[in-house]
Amino acid sequence: MMRAIPFTRLDTSAVGRWWWTVDRWTLGAVATLMGIGALLTLAASPAVAQRIGAPSFHFVYRHAVFIPLAAGIVWLVSLQTHRTVRRLGAIGFLVSMGLMLLTLVVGEEVKGATRWITLPGFSLQPSEFIKPTFAVVTAWMFSESRASANAFPGDWIAVVLYGAVILLLLLQPDIGMSLVVSVVWAIQYFLAGLGLFWVLLLVVGGLFSGVGAYFLFDHVRSRVDRFLDPDSGDSYQIAKALQAFHKGGLIGTGPGEGRVKEVLPDAHTDFIFAVAGEEFGLILCLLMVGLFAFVVLRGFARALRSDSLFVLLATSGLLVQFGLQAIINMASSLRLMPTKGMTLPFISYGGSSMLALSVGMGMVLALTRRQAGEGDLP
Repeated sequence: MMRAIPFTRLDTSAVGRWWWTVDRWTLGAVATLMGIGALLTLAASPAVAQRIGAPSFHFVYRHAVFIPLAAGIVWLVSLQTHRTVRRLGAIGFLVSMGLMLLTLVVGEEVKGATRWITLPGFSLQPSEFIKPTFAVVTAWMFSESRASANAFPGDWIAVVLYGAVILLLLLQPDIGMSLVVSVVWAIQYFLAGLGLFWVLLLVVGGLFSGVGAYFLFDHVRSRVDRFLDPDSGDSYQIAKALQAFHKGGLIGTGPGEGRVKEVLPDAHTDFIFAVAGEEFGLILCLLMVGLFAFVVLRGFARALRSDSLFVLLATSGLLVQFGLQAIINMASSLRLMPTKGMTLPFISYGGSSMLALSVGMGMVLALTRRQAGEGDLP
């Protein structure tokens, strides 16, 4: 008796249709990033756990729990229709905003910032979930404003929502997240058809905001000063990160053979790229850069084939924040920009970041699924 082949093109079930319409290349790239993240967490986190008095594999076990949860979220969200993605974005945005308000009241302060709500066995960072949900909601508002015959004030709603999000982020404070959200919102507005005058106004406003952040927030001024002049303050972590890249060279010192991670406080989170550079060398680093670029560029290629403005704006926003977060993390580790505590997508240890990124990537896969009559990209 011949065995049935799963997911044939004749399979009309929801999962069967999903398999033949989802971008399996992007799915594979995300799975590869998760696998690399598991490997690097195993390499980087035991030394960090020992320094804080936890069992050696404390972070490894916790990361291993989040990986299947993240994969499940990517799959479940990618099954949804465009309408369901909009609803999920709206509900998620409202819940995240509520939790961010709650964070200001009962949140735990870490390194001068109040961004986390402590739950049994887990610390939740609501602002991580703002990024994907905000991108979807603003895309919805911008697209409805241009599609509505009744002059729906979508642009003004998007402006108000942006102001509310930035206000809550600055109260935490989280300047890096504010930067990412601002860039995403500005690019979406530009793609929606923003006039040249307003584009120039946004650019000028962004420059003034950067200068204002430098003078208003001590930690921003300190990081910028240390970037421009490493001798002006504590540059221990970035110096050790650069040492790790130098020691790794082309092929690295080998798995588990790195030594800089033993003295690098954030080796499993903000500076995990340095661990990759030391133990696996330039080869793995370039592979990671290539995977991030592939996900972003392929996502844009598929979004541009859609005739829906909402799909274009939402996918663009989600991909820009994904790519920008990766660039900030890697550039910080290489001292190409001032340091910023931001995880490397699907690589760094961090439950809230991993789950929020999974929601965002699931939305990208859902929005870029091939529609009836479309050919597929190679």
